Amino acid sequence: MTDYAALFGEMHPRFFEKKEIRRLPPERVFEEMVLDLRAAEPPVTGDGDGVRFGFYAGDLDALRREVGRVDEGWPELYRPEREIYCAWAGERVASFCLVEDMGVHGGLRVGGPGCVGTVPEFRRRGIGLAMVGNVTRILKDRGFDLSYIHFTGVAGWYAKLGYRTVLRWNARGMLD
Repeated sequence: MTDYAALFGEMHPRFFEKKEIRRLPPERVFEEMVLDLRAAEPPVTGDGDGVRFGFYAGDLDALRREVGRVDEGWPELYRPEREIYCAWAGERVASFCLVEDMGVHGGLRVGGPGCVGTVPEFRRRGIGLAMVGNVTRILKDRGFDLSYIHFTGVAGWYAKLGYRTVLRWNARGMLD
């Protein structure tokens, strides 16, 4: 059985000492989630409803504008050296995420989708969920042991794909 608190500590040393974490409202609770790729088959998702999925290779400024519509702090994270996966509706980016290789921790190869967002006019159509399902499948195909969701406030959404909450925290530290 994996000690997720130890895994978190190894992956995110001194996390609760960061100013941006300490500034979060203490009543907000966030979750760390995993899908054990050694034991689970990620859901099969794919192209549908006129949406196509794939790795981003276009103009990063255009993508960053869309990313900024979802979270104004994220555009700087979408850099040329990072692997970016997207969903397109026609020629428009509808949804996006980073494909993260988080390294080997606790003897497990850990990766995951990060900074996941869907442009407002494309929400509530299942596009983002399908995109994360595809990224989860890619991680499994690449030999990752765990797909890890860090710092989320939408655990119920990821649970639809089989992810489960392993830790809960707020600005003051771990809960439970």
